[in-house]
Amino acid sequence: MCLTNSLRAEVLIKALPYIQKYNNKIVVVKYGGNAMINEELKKAVMGDVVLLSLIGIKVVLVHGGGPEITDTLNKMNKKSVFVDGLRVTDKETADVVQMVLAGKINKNLVGLIQNTGGKAIGLSGIDGHMIKAKMLDEKLGYVGEITEINTQPILDILDKGYIPVISSVGYDSEDNVYNINADTAASGIAAALKAESLISMTDICGILRDKDDDSTLIHRINVSEVPQLMRSGIISGGMIPKVECCIEAVRRGVKRVFIIDGRVPHSIIIEMLTDEGIGTMFT
Repeated sequence: MCLTNSLRAEVLIKALPYIQKYNNKIVVVKYGGNAMINEELKKAVMGDVVLLSLIGIKVVLVHGGGPEITDTLNKMNKKSVFVDGLRVTDKETADVVQMVLAGKINKNLVGLIQNTGGKAIGLSGIDGHMIKAKMLDEKLGYVGEITEINTQPILDILDKGYIPVISSVGYDSEDNVYNINADTAASGIAAALKAESLISMTDICGILRDKDDDSTLIHRINVSEVPQLMRSGIISGGMIPKVECCIEAVRRGVKRVFIIDGRVPHSIIIEMLTDEGIGTMFT
């Protein structure tokens, strides 16, 4: 569709109240799913992040990278084992997680943001003693449970006008490296920053009353409604830990938490700067 100049102006005017609401506020985006694999979607996400930054919103991008970790381990002839959706992480796997997340993926995203016209600095949870962790469960190995988040490195970078790009890797005082679930890391960072919003990108359009019918999307959920939605099976399987991270963020002071469909180009902009929105909001 070709937009006339008047239509473009109307779109911008309708977005103005949202731009004003979020101006100078912190928004944490958990970046994952298909939007990390599909090149066109990746460019759309980075464009959204740069646009939000340029209009005065302080965006913090938190990412994982499970598929790339698996691919690297496969090349090393090392089998990936999962328990309850979490990757069993021995010392060698922890080294690979650090290499892939804090190295390849993180720096590629920084480069893409900068090539899109933004300014970004890549960090891992190890940098600046940002994400301190301990072993979640011995049977999982070096899968981390967050014990402390130091927000100062993030705030310093935001204050200088850069977009922090953070990989979900943690550390402890004995120099161990921990693989941390990206949803958990994003939730913890958003809460520690007292962010205005946390946006979690997934490969579904949100919470559905009928998992096979996108028209049954639940647009808004109060955290008090979640236990009943779990008991009824509406929230189930791999969505449970994602929703639990959303609840934790809301309870710890994040004003709005969204699960949105990362398969839709510019889904972040649609959710943040339009009346309709695109996903499920937790309040």
